[in-house]
This record gives sequence, C-alpha cells and structure tokens, in this order.
Amino acid sequence: MSDHDPHPAGTSPPDPAGPSRSTGAALNNGRNETPLERADRNFIELLQELRVTQTGVQILFAFLLTLAFTPRFPSLDTMQRATYVTTLLLAVLAAALFTAPAAVHRGLFQRGAKPLIVRVSSRLAGVGLTVLVLALTGSVLLVVDVAASRTGAVFAAAGTLLACGGLWGLLPRAVARAGERAGEVRPADDREDGDDDRRDGTSGSGGRGDGLT
Repeated sequence: MSDHDPHPAGTSPPDPAGPSRSTGAALNNGRNETPLERADRNFIELLQELRVTQTGVQILFAFLLTLAFTPRFPSLDTMQRATYVTTLLLAVLAAALFTAPAAVHRGLFQRGAKPLIVRVSSRLAGVGLTVLVLALTGSVLLVVDVAASRTGAVFAAAGTLLACGGLWGLLPRAVARAGERAGEVRPADDREDGDDDRRDGTSGSGGRGDGLT
C-alpha cells in the first residue's frame, strides 16, 4: 500500500453527498427522503386537500351571498337573520383559514422554512374544517327553518353536525387506530411532520443551506 493512498485499507471513501444527505435519508418512512424533500411532498399533499375543501366553501359562500338578494329575505324573523349572519361570517372565516397557508408560504418563501410552513398550514386546515362544520350546520338550520319548521331545522342541523363531525373527526381517528393495530399506520408520535427533523438531528427549519423552501 502506498504511503500516499488517501483511503487506507479497511476504510471507505467519504460519501460525496455529505453528512446532510445521509442524515436526511436515514428516515423510517421507507421513502429515502431528506427532511426538505419530505416537507415539499407534505405541502403538496396538503394543498391538494385544501383544493377540495375550498371548492365547498366557495359554493357555500356564494349561496349565502345570494340569499340576501332574494324576494323572501325581508320576511325573515330575527332568529333567521341572526342565523344567516352568523353562518355567513363562519363561511368567510373558513375561506380565510383555508387560504391562509398560501399567505404563510408567500411570507416565508425561499427562507428554508418549509417544515414550519407545513406544520402551521396543517393546523390552519384543521381549524378551518371545524369552522366549516359549523358553517354547514348553520346553513342547514337556516334553510330548513325557512322551508319547513324550526323544530325540523334543529333536528336537521344536529344531524348535519353529527354527520360532519363523525366523518371528518371520528372516522379518521378510528381508521388510524385500526391501521396501527394492523401495522399499516405508524403511531401518532412517529408521523411525518416537522418533529421528525428534530429526531433526525436537524433543525425545525429543515436546514437553510440551500436557501429554498
């Protein structure tokens, strides 16, 4: 062996990708992703979810806006008007929450904060779904109250609240528990979010070396 051999016997040449790539790739999600790559994928998936919910919010908001200009609107009583205004404001709030991730991304664009953007956007989307449930419940309460009776409206609104709350809140949790028992879903403390970055030894910002989100 030559004295000038840069890689003595028993050693391997260093990884040209550097330790950052090795650290990021050593994830237990089977995707061989760096923290930034995982954050990019999570954000794209989140945007797809928001597109679905935003369509429903836009239809609901347009419906509520047109109600104020119908011939029957002046005949609404105080209770119905209060329900209308509350529901309209809830629809506005839901729309604002579902579009807020775009504003967060724009404000932190090219600052290496994509994992943080994903965590904040996910929480905004969760709150937005809760507000949307209330907006849908108020809409059903108003329409059934005007079209049928107040008693029927209360039952219809309660059914809407239970249906949406069950499908959007309880069903995902039940599926997650069943998946965990079957080994198809990771435990909640091992999800693909920004906390994985800290367990991998990187910062919550996913590293700022490249300056990109």
